[in-house]
Amino acid sequence: MAPLTRSRAGEGLAPTEINATYYRQRASAGLIITEATHVTPQGIGYPFTPGIGTPEQIAGWRQVTDDVHEAGGKISLQLWHVGRGSHPSMQENDALPVAPSAVAPQGKLFTYDGMKEFVTPRVLETSEVLGIVEYFRTGARNALAAGFDGIEIHGANGYLLDQFLQDSTNKRTDEYGGSVENRAHLLLEVVEAVTEVWVKERVGVRLSPGGAFNTMHVSRPAETFGYVAERLGRLGIAYLHVIEPTDKGAYKVEGEAFSATKHLKSLFEGTIITAQGYNFESGNAVIASGDVDLVAFGKFLIANPDLPMRFQLGAPLNEPDALTFYGGHERGYIDYPVLELEIAATN
Repeated sequence: MAPLTRSRAGEGLAPTEINATYYRQRASAGLIITEATHVTPQGIGYPFTPGIGTPEQIAGWRQVTDDVHEAGGKISLQLWHVGRGSHPSMQENDALPVAPSAVAPQGKLFTYDGMKEFVTPRVLETSEVLGIVEYFRTGARNALAAGFDGIEIHGANGYLLDQFLQDSTNKRTDEYGGSVENRAHLLLEVVEAVTEVWVKERVGVRLSPGGAFNTMHVSRPAETFGYVAERLGRLGIAYLHVIEPTDKGAYKVEGEAFSATKHLKSLFEGTIITAQGYNFESGNAVIASGDVDLVAFGKFLIANPDLPMRFQLGAPLNEPDALTFYGGHERGYIDYPVLELEIAATN
């Protein structure tokens, strides 16, 4: 199950019983990767997204993991810092969001006060970067206390670690900017920090090579992400989770359009997960090709808590309701029918 922001955290941005029910319903997924979860209030970017920093948040996630484990599932927590993808109204004391460089995203974002224009972020001082590493280390430690089976580092989709990786958002001249080795420095430091808390076989990383979400662009994606994949492989982490770009020409190897997932699998020594709108047929096909090891599903698991059974039986799928993806309560969250109930209703 791919990480899916649903914006339904409770008071204090802690998971509640409804969140536990949602994840428990989907426990048959081979591995649940939770919605992105901020490791510090500075990393909040959207309303009602959960954290992993307070005792209440840890306790809320413990209810989730207990329920998933009782239902026979496995669950990892995705650790997150949005960086420039925030707004002063989402920050403590109306502070500016932080980023590697003073480059604002284009467009608007949703806040508690409605849609707001992105602002130019504050540049993180070199001395502050180690503090970002510590936020992730603490988040990893709290995830362990909350009973998770593993953690995933969110290095994708134009959030803070991705902002450091890509040269369109990283204009730094210190040891965290310039060369691909320097731009990858923060992500690798974060991974090394969390593997001091968790065994490396329980740690994954998500990347979005060639992705344009949040106004992202890198001049040489294959060089940048190829280097990162090789280095992460050397660290011996459990898996690399790759979001295949929707623009099939956005990722080139030796000047030719190429599958980002396939390229990174050739460089990463470990399990590769791919995600990007796969269905039953295309998911099985990409696994059969040898280009990936696992496929992550998102919208299908939103609408079909029992997706593995439906795939196994060739049963019809519920259609996801996009209007209820973000925010709200039970509707579009825990009220999708499961196959057993549909069968019982027809007899």
